[in-house]
Amino acid sequence: MNYSYIIIDANQEDVLKTKGIADRFSELEFLASANNYSEGLNLILEHTPALVFLEIDPIDTASNLSLALINELHRYLKVIPKIIVTTSKKDLAFEAIQHGVTDYLLKPLLRIDLIKLTLKLNKSQAEKEEHLNEPVDDDNKAVFLPQQETVSQGQSLTLCIKSYGDYRYIDAKDICYLRADNNSTDLHLYNGEMITAFKTLKHFEGILSYPFIRIHNSYIVNRNYISRIHSGNSVCYIKNSTVKLPFSKSYKVNIDLIISEFANGNYLEI
Repeated sequence: MNYSYIIIDANQEDVLKTKGIADRFSELEFLASANNYSEGLNLILEHTPALVFLEIDPIDTASNLSLALINELHRYLKVIPKIIVTTSKKDLAFEAIQHGVTDYLLKPLLRIDLIKLTLKLNKSQAEKEEHLNEPVDDDNKAVFLPQQETVSQGQSLTLCIKSYGDYRYIDAKDICYLRADNNSTDLHLYNGEMITAFKTLKHFEGILSYPFIRIHNSYIVNRNYISRIHSGNSVCYIKNSTVKLPFSKSYKVNIDLIISEFANGNYLEI
């Protein structure tokens, strides 16, 4: 069984180390590598690899690498590659599991780590094929119950902002944009209200999926509230307000995706 893979890591030396270990396994086929969020996303969409080795907490924060990349993949792919987190800390293990990663490997990677990984992949694939090849008894067919509806398919996500016994409930769909303010984040609602949460913008990037999109080191925007995008001035406008949000060059790919998505909808250009 062969598995194509891509390495996404801000540290090029770590990219080479990971590739060097993976090269010893004939079933692992290297496709490409990237050092930042934008390049990594584009490579995954272009090559659709079986595996992605992903650094989620790089020293170089300008690379914008985080678990948010997994959320972005769900916007475009029906089948998400198996994500293998490679990082130097255990801190994000629980959050990574919530994002459905296949494995969480601590740097420096060891050969035994990839031995265990390939064995797990092969075992999983063999079990899947065995299940598909099982004979069907017409008198005793299996009944598959529908999966429980997920938050994204059913009800809108509700955020609870807690502060000293005060529980404030907010529908995520009512948030126009989020702005970083040191170690807290200001949530700006469609009705003009602003609520402060004592979590970083990176934290929200990790838990909020589409239509929330990072466009700047200081801003995440709800795509549904964008009324105008001015590429020349590198700003986008929020509906029914005078608010203009800057977008940075490092997140330009996200702006391009928003423009493309508008064009793919019920759209008429005049």
